[in-house]
Amino acid sequence: MASVTVAIELVDIRFTGWERLWIGRERLAVPVTAVRSVAVVADPLRLARGARRGMVVSGFVEIGVWGLFAGPRQLVAARRGELGLHLGLDRAAAGGQFDEVVLSNPAAPEIADAIGRALAAGA
Repeated sequence: MASVTVAIELVDIRFTGWERLWIGRERLAVPVTAVRSVAVVADPLRLARGARRGMVVSGFVEIGVWGLFAGPRQLVAARRGELGLHLGLDRAAAGGQFDEVVLSNPAAPEIADAIGRALAAGA
């Protein structure tokens, strides 16, 4: 499961070994100012859509990049039975690679609150 650290100016997401293999990166650092929306979701697996590059075990796990040809480009590391965090990003401000990030994390409500506080502090 990816770990998420929220600072006043940065949301830092670090991926585990298996996630790194399918996502192709160890880390994603997003400026807080690039976050347009943040939501806690009960079933993050439902959010991934479009053509993909990554791993899918239908109904259990999805790890990789979705939306390769059309729609929002999503970075996904989601598992069944875990709360999820859904971040909507300003793609240009976030580095030009992703429109959304979908992660499973049991601490999703706390992470969402921390991102909300960081956004409010920067306003």
